[in-house]
Amino acid sequence: MVSADDVSRKRRRLERRRRGNRGRDVALSELADALHARFQKERKIADLNEAISLYRAAVELRPLGNEKRSSSLQSLALCLANRHGYQGVAADLEEALTLGRAALALRPSGHLDRATSLNDVACDLGTRFAKRADMHDLVEAIEFHRAALELRPFGHPHRFASLQNLARCLRDRYDNLGVAADLEEAVTLRREALELCPLRHPDRDTSLNNLACDLAMSSEKQADTRDLEEAIEFHRAALELRPLGHPDRFASLQNLSCCLRSRHNNHQVVADLEEAVTLGRAALELCPAGHSNRGASLHNLAGALRTRSEKQNDICELEEAIKLFRAALELHPSGHPLRSSSLGGLSRCLGDRYRTLVLCPPGNAARDLSLNNLACCLRKRSEAHADMRDLEEAIELHRTALVLRPSGHPGRDDSLNSLACALGDRSEKQRNMCNLEEAIALFRAALELRPSGHPDRFSSLQNLARCLRHRYCIQGVVADSGEAVELGRAALELCPPGHPDRGASLDSLARTLRTRFEKQADPCELEEMVDLYRAALELRPPGHPHRFSSLQDLAHSLRDRYDKQGAVTDLEEAVMFGRAALELCLPGHPDCVVSLNSLACNLRTKFGGKADMHDLDEAIELLRKALELCPSWHPLRFFSLGNLVGCLVNRHDNQGLITNSKDATTSDGAAQTLRPPVQPNRGASDIDEAIVLEKEALQLLMPGDPHYDLCQRRLAALQMKIILQDTNTLSSGTSPAPSTC
Repeated sequence: MVSADDVSRKRRRLERRRRGNRGRDVALSELADALHARFQKERKIADLNEAISLYRAAVELRPLGNEKRSSSLQSLALCLANRHGYQGVAADLEEALTLGRAALALRPSGHLDRATSLNDVACDLGTRFAKRADMHDLVEAIEFHRAALELRPFGHPHRFASLQNLARCLRDRYDNLGVAADLEEAVTLRREALELCPLRHPDRDTSLNNLACDLAMSSEKQADTRDLEEAIEFHRAALELRPLGHPDRFASLQNLSCCLRSRHNNHQVVADLEEAVTLGRAALELCPAGHSNRGASLHNLAGALRTRSEKQNDICELEEAIKLFRAALELHPSGHPLRSSSLGGLSRCLGDRYRTLVLCPPGNAARDLSLNNLACCLRKRSEAHADMRDLEEAIELHRTALVLRPSGHPGRDDSLNSLACALGDRSEKQRNMCNLEEAIALFRAALELRPSGHPDRFSSLQNLARCLRHRYCIQGVVADSGEAVELGRAALELCPPGHPDRGASLDSLARTLRTRFEKQADPCELEEMVDLYRAALELRPPGHPHRFSSLQDLAHSLRDRYDKQGAVTDLEEAVMFGRAALELCLPGHPDCVVSLNSLACNLRTKFGGKADMHDLDEAIELLRKALELCPSWHPLRFFSLGNLVGCLVNRHDNQGLITNSKDATTSDGAAQTLRPPVQPNRGASDIDEAIVLEKEALQLLMPGDPHYDLCQRRLAALQMKIILQDTNTLSSGTSPAPSTC
């Protein structure tokens, strides 16, 4: 415990060590230590600010070469990190990282305090990742936490902390990239950490809770009920160690409630749902107005009550769930991570209430309309939340409504169209040809009921054309593509300049022509396709929600025309539009990897014509970014690896070894470990990296895959390049000269 007397005593000692006196650096550090300790106990920012000032003064008195400099740097970094946590000033965290790295550099392998420095820098990187979501920070944090853990073997007093820190970072990476191996390793580390926390250990409740959370996530992703059972057991144990008044009791109540709801969803045990509601109410009681977790608590209890209202057909509980979701939404403004989920929950509750109170009973003259309206709402909710249950229910309701609208009914065309749209959605999600065939038949029937002049004829033409285009892609029947083009042209005629749907119609017809061009390669249709995409882009100015797709599609069509006609202006324009599309790819955009690869391929092709190394360098950087966004399971990782290998080989063949370029080696520590041993007389080169990447690509394939043999041949060719390069180097006694384009 730090007393005021202790701080006063060390302050008097500092006063006796005037400037220039020997030992002043020690007195500065001791007073700073005391003030920092008092801050951690009393949370007075003035103590922390003074400690930082004192540590800065101590650092100035301990220049490079002073054996205590690393200690002062570390202490100052720790205080700055604490102040960042208290006030959130980004500059404090950046300075803490800079100082922490400087301290680490003064503690090489074998230094007694190296593990502490590794841990501190890793923690600061993890904090910065939480703020900026830069995966480089998280990857480096994991690397440093691993290194710290290796220096803290069994029996080390800080091994528990390193296990927990590394597990937390791995879980963060899993949450962002979804690599199952990260979650599995996190669970393994959490188990070991729990073994270091026997009964009555002060950190046992935290260890139980963390392991339970990771097991719950594992059960959700892998549908393993054993993990869920174990998670429930650990959450119960943690809750017992967190009695009333414990600061983390809320978290245990909330977590256990969520796990019990999950088990109820799997096994339909009523007792689990009842307990989940009870725990949810207890958690909410611990979150009065103004509490930071009140929104999450309202949301979770509302979800449990909605589930119970479904089972018991209790309108009172449904009303309470609606009230709670509304309250949660008020606490979840735009941009809040739970806002979308709360909106979805409220939407479902309102849908339930609509079915219960508003849906017209059988025999009511308006029943067909209420069925159709409810089905449309369910379909929209299915699109927003990817819930197939909503789509299935929407289809059934549309079928029932269609029966109530026989031939001659004024709303039959609407029911035909709505049911066809829902079946089309299901065919795309389940790749079911029966659904697609039925959708086409229904769209034809709706179109017959919407003759020339009908206000909804345009949508029927578009919908039928889209489904025929889809069937043509699957079955290749030429008649489908021809009819789809005719329907698309007819739809465009209904959208003269100035019509609000003209952009969509231009884009749809261009897509249909592109689909047919890919199979039939008609140069006339290629010209029309480019013109249509240009016209669509003009109607989608900056800020338009579909501008990205128009830029990307126009770039692709120009590249197609370049491949056929060889006009350099087409390629340059494709690069220009590709850059513009990439600028619209914010972090997390689903098409970012495609956009990066497309632009990189166009730049590589441009390099082949103009031999401008800047184009090739840029292509390589773009493909590196694409790989960062493609974890091992990503469907485009193999494609991105192949493109990057091709670019690296091009650069090697045209530039030779690039031993001094920043692009010749990777700064990713994990990638460095994958590199083959570097020969004494040869630096790391593009061809070395290409071999590593080609090996990884080969590991993503199984023997028998059509790309497997090609990948093996490419790898053999790359390895032969290395052999020939080494032979030439030995015979000449010099480094190989770069080849010319």
